[in-house]
Amino acid sequence: MRHRKAGVKLNRTTSHRNAMFRNMVTSLFKYERIHTTVAKAKELRRWADRLITLAKRGDLHAMRQALSIIREKAVVYKLFKEAGEKYGKISGGYTRIVKIGRRPGDAAPVSLIELVTVEKPKKKKVTKKKAKVTAEKKKIAEKKAVVGEKEEKVKETEKKTVAKKEAGDKKDEKPEKKSKKPAVKKAIAEEKESKPEKTKKKPAEKPAAKKAKADKKEDEPVKEKKPAAKKKAADKKEAKPEEEKKTTTTKKTKVTKEKKAEEKQAAEKKAKTVEKKDKAEKKKDKTEDTKEEKK
Repeated sequence: MRHRKAGVKLNRTTSHRNAMFRNMVTSLFKYERIHTTVAKAKELRRWADRLITLAKRGDLHAMRQALSIIREKAVVYKLFKEAGEKYGKISGGYTRIVKIGRRPGDAAPVSLIELVTVEKPKKKKVTKKKAKVTAEKKKIAEKKAVVGEKEEKVKETEKKTVAKKEAGDKKDEKPEKKSKKPAVKKAIAEEKESKPEKTKKKPAEKPAAKKAKADKKEDEPVKEKKPAAKKKAADKKEAKPEEEKKTTTTKKTKVTKEKKAEEKQAAEKKAKTVEKKDKAEKKKDKTEDTKEEKK
């Protein structure tokens, strides 16, 4: 019976066999994959699993045990750094053996042994939440922009309405002139309609009398236009004080802004001078203290 006799001899002495597997383990952790025969790969897997468990422990004693097996210090440090991240959640199954075929010459079965890289599970829910948060932020930013645009439009419309009212007040003066013309025309038309009836009864008037009547008709509308000219002058006089009031208010606002800016500058200058004085006094106190300590 072959109880408690683990491992394979591989037709080599113990010293030869141990040296061979130490070299193979160092090259496996250095390059992360090796081509060997199937028998050696299966035995090498035992060595690699033992060293990875030591690296996961991360102890100083465990590091010394690993240095007694692995030939290169850099490989040991690399293993102890990466073992916790790569194989922290797994207990066993750190290597993978893939059979390739047979070796030319002696036809020995060859295999590839490599370290298994554990892939972290993808968190789909987290990405969706992040996407939702970013989409909500974008919507909020868009709403704010829309609200700002609406406020600007409202201000512009208010300005336009004010300007239109001012323009409308000026235009209201002009229609008064135009409204008087049709009234004059109606008066002339009525006079013309009344004249033909008189002409039927009376004989034809002389050309001199006709000219006199025409001159009278032309003089009548001229007398009606005079009040419109007076209204124009009155409206202009009323518009001037409003414009002067606006100019005075703008000038006052400018003066107040300039005064405020000058007051701020003066206050900043005073604060700076006070800080400089405080710093100078502190330096003097320090120098006096140092002198007293030296004495």
